[in-house]
Amino acid sequence: MRELTFREALREAMSEEMRRDERVYLMGEEVAEYNGAYKVSQGMLAEFGPKRVIDTPISEMGFAGVGVGSAMLGLRPIIEFMTFNFSLVAIDQVINNAAKMHQMSGGQFSVPIVFRGPSGAAGQLAATHSQSFENWFANTPGLKVVAPSTPANGKGLLKSAIRDPNPVLVMESEQMYGDKGMVPDGEFLIPIGKAEITRTGKDVTLVTFGKMVHVALAASEELAKEGIDVEVIDLLSLRPLDYDTIIESVKKTNRCVVLEESWPLAAFAGEITYMLQHRAFDYLDAPVRRVTSRDTPLPYSMPLVEAFLPNPRRVTEAVKAVLYRN
Repeated sequence: MRELTFREALREAMSEEMRRDERVYLMGEEVAEYNGAYKVSQGMLAEFGPKRVIDTPISEMGFAGVGVGSAMLGLRPIIEFMTFNFSLVAIDQVINNAAKMHQMSGGQFSVPIVFRGPSGAAGQLAATHSQSFENWFANTPGLKVVAPSTPANGKGLLKSAIRDPNPVLVMESEQMYGDKGMVPDGEFLIPIGKAEITRTGKDVTLVTFGKMVHVALAASEELAKEGIDVEVIDLLSLRPLDYDTIIESVKKTNRCVVLEESWPLAAFAGEITYMLQHRAFDYLDAPVRRVTSRDTPLPYSMPLVEAFLPNPRRVTEAVKAVLYRN
């Protein structure tokens, strides 16, 4: 085990896969000469050269389309969006080409492509640079969506995504790139489609993903001081979603809170609540609660940012609400 930052773990994943498979390449804005907008690709141009670490114009639709076409012809591109807010310019390529080509071609074409980059709020970046689109993309058949929360699972999920024969979106957090954590030595992959229990408990199940895992764990530590034992599930994979791990936890705790950074309407909380009502209704002793961002574009003012985003206080209130039915 070694201690790496989140950006170092992602870089290691990409570099290892590019050494292993010459079909893998990285393309996006500032990934080469500038070493990446967040320095995730630092040093990769020097090792792999300009044919495999490729700077692009500010044209997400264009270079996403180049990636999809090259994947159809046998390459394995990693397309970096400087932020997933900019992926909206390329959403036609992701949704209508990458996700559907295998089915529409009758299985003649696979699209082994990775779209990756930061998602969600990252401080005072205001309304158009602070959005969480995990539920948008996870709504689409033909795509896989993962959301790492630590350097270790960032590396393991990204390596699995690069090897997957299907389009995979790896949705990171800009605020986590400097986070440090222990990463296993040697070959290390995390299967797509399996959640992880990051904290065991018996009173309430708290389901979350991405950087909200750290909010969940902070709230759980505070609740533990009051004798409330919270089980935290890190989904890791959002499509496919690991329903079984959630159900088994709720069978034990009989209560559930879903925490996510997206807006409340059509968020993952609705899907998880529906699933629990149909597959674990008899085990629920209280209605499922959710904690999301406020239903408004993100403001610029820092006090309003803090009011907009989920935080440990709001999570503890939701946990107590399902525990005491108030």
